[in-house]
Amino acid sequence: MQVHVTSTGMSDSAFVVREEPQIEEKAAGFWWLYLVFGIAWIIASLVVLQFDGASVATVGLIVGVMFSVAAAQQFVLMAVAESMRWLWGIFGVLFAIAAIICFISPQNTFVALADTLGFLFLGVGIWWMIRAFVLKAATSAWWLDLVAGMLMVVLAFWTSGQFFFEKAYTLLVFAGIWALMHGITDIVGAFRIRNAR
Repeated sequence: MQVHVTSTGMSDSAFVVREEPQIEEKAAGFWWLYLVFGIAWIIASLVVLQFDGASVATVGLIVGVMFSVAAAQQFVLMAVAESMRWLWGIFGVLFAIAAIICFISPQNTFVALADTLGFLFLGVGIWWMIRAFVLKAATSAWWLDLVAGMLMVVLAFWTSGQFFFEKAYTLLVFAGIWALMHGITDIVGAFRIRNAR
């Protein structure tokens, strides 16, 4: 709000009222960043899907990079969000901690992820569904997150019943699928934000 001050020091009735910008308006300048992240996710998915069981350390490092990118995205959302910044910040910190653990010990990261693959998929699926409903008012593409989240929850229950060696190969496949779905969602979101701009 702006107030015009007269020569006597008294404010007149000329007020300029500006509406607070919506999340999409603030994020419009960052549309290219979502596009870059989406392309990076898709490249990561292609790399992961070409690995075999002997690529354990490399997959652990790539998962660490994936967590780092996810953390950066959450911090960008925290910077442009009008409300609930704390939610994006919490998930950004959690993704950053997971990335650090992956970089410290990539072999153990792979083994731990394979052991807890069902729980990991469940957490990601629930997060995507929460994010879909949080962003429902801001974007019409919210249903992409909802569908991806529901698919991840289904995969979580299916994976929980597998043996370790099957989980290890499943991790290679579904880490790639996870990155691919994330990349597609980000690219669609980037062009939607750009069009809204």
